[in-house]
Amino acid sequence: MKLFPNTVSGVVSALNDIFEGKYYTDKVIERTFKSNPKWGARDRAFVAESVYEIVRWWRLIRELSPSGDHYHLFGTYWLLQGNHLPDWEEFQGLERTTLMERHRRIQERAVLESIPDWLDEMGEGLLGEKWEKELASLNQQADVVLRVNTLKTSRDILKQKLEEQGIQSVIPEGYPEALVLRERKNVFRTPLFKEGLFEVQDASSQLVAAFLDPQPGMRVIDACAGAGGKALHLAAMMQNKGKILAMDVESWKLKNTKLRARRAGVSIIETRPIENNKIIKRLKDSADRLLLDVPCSGLGVLRRNPDAKWKLQPETLHKVQEIQKEILQQYPLMLKPGGIMVYATCSILPTENERQVAAFLKSTAGKDFSLLEEKKVLSHESGYDGFYIAKMIKK
Repeated sequence: MKLFPNTVSGVVSALNDIFEGKYYTDKVIERTFKSNPKWGARDRAFVAESVYEIVRWWRLIRELSPSGDHYHLFGTYWLLQGNHLPDWEEFQGLERTTLMERHRRIQERAVLESIPDWLDEMGEGLLGEKWEKELASLNQQADVVLRVNTLKTSRDILKQKLEEQGIQSVIPEGYPEALVLRERKNVFRTPLFKEGLFEVQDASSQLVAAFLDPQPGMRVIDACAGAGGKALHLAAMMQNKGKILAMDVESWKLKNTKLRARRAGVSIIETRPIENNKIIKRLKDSADRLLLDVPCSGLGVLRRNPDAKWKLQPETLHKVQEIQKEILQQYPLMLKPGGIMVYATCSILPTENERQVAAFLKSTAGKDFSLLEEKKVLSHESGYDGFYIAKMIKK
């Protein structure tokens, strides 16, 4: 594949923003595309894939590169992919044979799998022999998975319409509303997306709403709604009948929920920011179903958010776990007696998952709850994101 100076420059600039400016990869790529409106689909795909893969393998690439110069880092990545480098001044000093010899000498798993030492040690301590397989899986590029909006279409019809657009997909077993694309495509630009026929949502994430077992006419609270992906799924399962209260402490995220609901043809979602604990107390015993898709480390979704492993620190992980504990102590009072609550994370760590639930059930706040079912989803076993889902009933 031939390299072009303008797109390689775009990759280098993006890496500088991510690692020097400390910005998130998805936001940097979005901004890079806006700054280069003349790029075609192939250019944009090259830049996005290159940036994500370099971020994913950042530690290994830095270990192999003769310098920390971002052009050298790109060149090292390019050679590791089995490609040839053009004779550009920026790539002077890079040579495949030397690079591959360095690669052969590396023995440390944390370097080879490109992850911080502390995270590798913690993962092995918590997951044991499963950690190595999980780590390898989380370093693979994620599939693009769609969730069919059953308020507007069916999976078979959407699959056919995608094929008419030149987009091939497969039906995964065990995920009734999912389609997995055979090749990565920018589906957000298709008329099918603009018509609200689907959302992009990983297959593991699609399990969460089903665990809550929402029924038409119910009052449901999604208390950590974010941009509303799971609230939209809940609305479709409820046939757009009843009421969903989408809440979050970060009100700016809820603005996106309203836009997505309008596109999806959903009218039962009401958004409400959580400005203080009084809002929670006013909703005591008001919900038939309560979803707590809590903030977490995001270690289960490293395939699509590889920069998380470089931004995470032990102290931030501890802080996230404290937030999870606080939510479990405060939010469950919104659920009616006899109602069902789901606690979910996109993490694979027991310290954020089953241990949090066990501690809650032993606490005063959890004395009226009992665990009905839990599901631990590991990427190397499922082929999708790592997730944890616990279903509890209020006595």
